[in-house]
Amino acid sequence: MKLSLEFLGSGTSVGVPAIGCECAVCQSTDSLNKRLRSSVLVRGYDDSGALKTTVVIDTSPDFRTQMLRAKVKHIDGVIISHYHADHVVGIDDVRRFNYMQNAVLDCWASAASHASLKQAFGYIFVENDSVRFGLPCLRPKQFTVGQPFEIGCLRFEPLELDHTIIINSGFRISCGNSATLSYCLDVKRIPEASYERLAGTDTLILDMLREKIHPTHMNYDEAMAAIARIKPKRSYLAHIAHEVDHRTLEAKLPPEIRLAYDGLIISID
Repeated sequence: MKLSLEFLGSGTSVGVPAIGCECAVCQSTDSLNKRLRSSVLVRGYDDSGALKTTVVIDTSPDFRTQMLRAKVKHIDGVIISHYHADHVVGIDDVRRFNYMQNAVLDCWASAASHASLKQAFGYIFVENDSVRFGLPCLRPKQFTVGQPFEIGCLRFEPLELDHTIIINSGFRISCGNSATLSYCLDVKRIPEASYERLAGTDTLILDMLREKIHPTHMNYDEAMAAIARIKPKRSYLAHIAHEVDHRTLEAKLPPEIRLAYDGLIISID
């Protein structure tokens, strides 16, 4: 079995270009410098290559645009990594999948994230299997750090990440006997226990906002230090700000470390 991950968005909270900015990256015509807010689509396949499970991690403000561009017509579940606006406020648009599939969908999140979601978007949750017309229909499912859960053929192990102002969740992901992909965005510091769980990761998706230090996100040097410690076979840097020109920074990177970009799909066997 194998899995794939598609970057629906690779940008930071304001997106790139940023509103009103006239910097070289925001004014660039290079498609690699056009970044929607961060979200990914994880797909699991059986041994014949048939698609079995599709899961979206985070519902960014650009969720509708991302689903249209990726031509997604079916999802099997939603995971919310943490309650920050750039990762959740597109959640209302999940209702299209409820309508098309005529089914309630599971929404996985930590206890803290669920509490915030219920306060801000209480109308999206249901306790039964009834699909309501015109409204999202999500069944709340709680995950706990260190306790894996499954959605279809995909297995997710939540990891704790220190985002300075909030505790975020990363995920160690596999499909059957596939190699492991680890997804760690919105992180400033990785706790020791999470470093231990990241050992043996084949492919690492890691936060890297920009080269300059930032209080809540890893910068370039911090991301490079984390990669050197985890030692994945390959890494992709994401959640990228408008201070980063894609081609300029990627030219400095070793071949096993790349910058993510919107629409990029990576596969794990």
